[in-house]
Amino acid sequence: MRYQMISNVCFRQQIEVLLIAHHADDQAELFILRLSRSSGVLGLAGTAFASEIFSQNLQLDAKHMKNRSILLVRPLLDLWKEDMYKICQWGRQDWVEDPTNRSQLFVRNRIRTSIGNLHSGNFKSELQAVISECRRTRLYVDKVCTDLINQTVTVTDKGYAILDLERLNPTEVKDICLSKYLAAVLQFISQRQRPIRGNTSKLLLNYIRAIPCRTSLTAAGCYLSPAPGSKGTKIIVSCSADCPLPSKAELLNICCNETHKNPTSDDLGKIIANAKSFPYHAAPSRLLEVQFVDVASESLLSKARELSLLSESTYTTIGLLQRDETSRFITKTEEKSVDESEHETNIASSSDKVHLWPGQSLYFMNRFLIRWNLSDHQCDEAGCGNCPVRTATSVEVRHMVESDWLYLAELSRSSNRNHSTTSSQKALRSLKFIPAAARRSLPVLANHCGLLLSSPAIDFSYCSCLEASVVFLPRVPLGGGYSSFL
Repeated sequence: MRYQMISNVCFRQQIEVLLIAHHADDQAELFILRLSRSSGVLGLAGTAFASEIFSQNLQLDAKHMKNRSILLVRPLLDLWKEDMYKICQWGRQDWVEDPTNRSQLFVRNRIRTSIGNLHSGNFKSELQAVISECRRTRLYVDKVCTDLINQTVTVTDKGYAILDLERLNPTEVKDICLSKYLAAVLQFISQRQRPIRGNTSKLLLNYIRAIPCRTSLTAAGCYLSPAPGSKGTKIIVSCSADCPLPSKAELLNICCNETHKNPTSDDLGKIIANAKSFPYHAAPSRLLEVQFVDVASESLLSKARELSLLSESTYTTIGLLQRDETSRFITKTEEKSVDESEHETNIASSSDKVHLWPGQSLYFMNRFLIRWNLSDHQCDEAGCGNCPVRTATSVEVRHMVESDWLYLAELSRSSNRNHSTTSSQKALRSLKFIPAAARRSLPVLANHCGLLLSSPAIDFSYCSCLEASVVFLPRVPLGGGYSSFL
């Protein structure tokens, strides 16, 4: 919520790079907090030095046809809070303390107080060394994941992805890297940014390593299935329209002839491009140089002690802090009733309908930008005034269902050589190249009676007087945008 508010202000003010004052104490507190929640090494790496965040509601960059973003940069991560106090005192600069930072009701504040009461001079430096090693591991995993995506993933303009298992060779990829890779792909296709953990992650690992692939799987808002004709060497990843995901549709006011351009949008792109091209000199080139890549959360402190990153006293102190917060967390979790958990699930109802009026643009399921209008073309049914397009004041936008392509097949066999017949024949030819699973995530336009009027992704329109377009425009790009733990 906080970052949403910050990003909204930045978008209004055309701010594209924002400096955040997170410091080393914040990283230390976050490490203890996540350790008590059994986070893996990627979570224990803490907050990224730089990360790209995207608007929750589409902020269209019309020039580049993508969602706008801002870059958060945290230049003070290596400074402790006491260092910042000294800098302010030296510069005679006043500062403001948030009084809620002292409240022991909040987890971070309890951890902050506990760390502040320690008198060991080596505690902070040793903890920072462990966090740095976690960040090096995170950097390595991110690099491997990016390389795998570039080499093995093909994203189509119909909103689904194809994974090449022969190039991926998943049995030879480390669990931590393969899990990150799969999470990145599934989060992109579903546009659901929730972490993929636990049993779901294990299920996906087992599925992807069963080569040749012969079965289908629904997980994390996606449907995975063997690609037709690939003999199980490729996998189709499509958005599952039947998953319990909240429906998301935004009506947008977009001027297609927009002359206003964000003057800094190209600058941000150059900043990110330069950052990506920065040599990974801090990233290890061999697995042996990354100490935590195979280390589970419960073994990380022991491994750090074995590597002499932690002294015995610091190891014991971190363990005590971890156990204290773990016990508090478990107790709090047990108090939450089953009924409360059930109420948190927001399931999209199949009866929810999204209506779109002529000339309007709709952002559908954080994935497709849809627009329709009436053209000046003469209707086939203009003489009798029965054209279902002309008589429709609005259209319903929904996902394609099996009855839609059966209807197209029926239209294509009509003896009438009108627009709907020729358009359906062309659409069916396009549809043959789209796997059945991927078809179900395509948007279509229908009238109030359910009659299919248009499927713009395959260029079908019932009448020549209807103009419709669809663009695959994911809110968050593949990989989640730029981030750096350097």
